[in-house]
Amino acid sequence: MIDDNKIKHLEFIQNIITRMNTNSFQIKNFAVLILTALLAVYISTKEIWFVALPIIPTIIFWFLDSYYLHQERLFRKVYNDVAEITKEEIRQEVKPFEIPINIYKSKYSYLKVFFSKTIIWIYLPIVIALSLIFLNLLLCR
Repeated sequence: MIDDNKIKHLEFIQNIITRMNTNSFQIKNFAVLILTALLAVYISTKEIWFVALPIIPTIIFWFLDSYYLHQERLFRKVYNDVAEITKEEIRQEVKPFEIPINIYKSKYSYLKVFFSKTIIWIYLPIVIALSLIFLNLLLCR
């Protein structure tokens, strides 16, 4: 049976994971909102720079979303080790109420998360589509 301290520790880590997940979801919402708003301004003004402008916040949101996903993965690893449900042979020993995410940073690098399937297929198509539309509008001018 799991003791009360371990359950509290797991709840604490799960709350952090939930916050990271919520932040990631909100970043995606803001990215879509800004993209839609700037494209609506382009439609009303026909100023082609409003097509290129959303590329910058999209890339910024890409970095932020990757950061939160990276953090979430680190906390999930700590959670698995505390709950002793890791699939790996080598499990890190985590002291009660300790959250040592730094020991997992070598396994889950930020760059890997930045180019992971869950992130790249959201932001890269937006950046490519906006770039192609902007170039097309620029060349047809």
